[in-house]
Parts: sequence; C-alpha cells; structure tokens
Amino acid sequence: MANMKRHTGSSFDEFLEGEGLLEESTVEAVKRVLAWQIAEAMKTGDISKVEMARRMKTSRAALDRLLDPENSSVTLRTIFKAAGVLGKHVHLKLVE
Repeated sequence: MANMKRHTGSSFDEFLEGEGLLEESTVEAVKRVLAWQIAEAMKTGDISKVEMARRMKTSRAALDRLLDPENSSVTLRTIFKAAGVLGKHVHLKLVE
C-alpha cells in the first residue's frame, strides 16, 4: 500500500519512468500499433504475406518479424519499405 501512495497524483508515464520502464513500454506500444496498422492495410488491400514480402523484395521471415508485435528489432528501412508498398507514409519526430 505504501508503494501505491508514492505514485498518487502522478501520470502513468511518470510512474513508468520512475520504475525505469517508460522507454521499453513506449517502444513496445509503438511496435504493436505499427504491426497492427500494417496488417490492417494488408487486409484492406487484400495483400497476402507472400505477396507483401515479394513486393517489399524481402523474405517472408523478415515480414513476419515486422508483423510480430513482440519484435521491436525492425529496421526503419523495413518499416518505410512496407509503408511504400501499401501506399502509406511514415512520419517520425522527436518531441520533448
């Protein structure tokens, strides 16, 4: 109970930062959303995994890593390539 009082009134981000988990949880959340968005765009475009990998000029295994919400070790090049195949754009920015 005393541990909970320590975080009373703080934001969830502040809590995660205090526990040393903010960066890791943010990376995981972004990857989950990105994998979901790519999978949804593939469904909308009726693009199979085999076809998507072919269009990206990559392996099916590389595409599976991109679509795996648990795998955060995907390169920007792969993300941008997938977006281009789907007719999408990626926007990245640093914020304070």
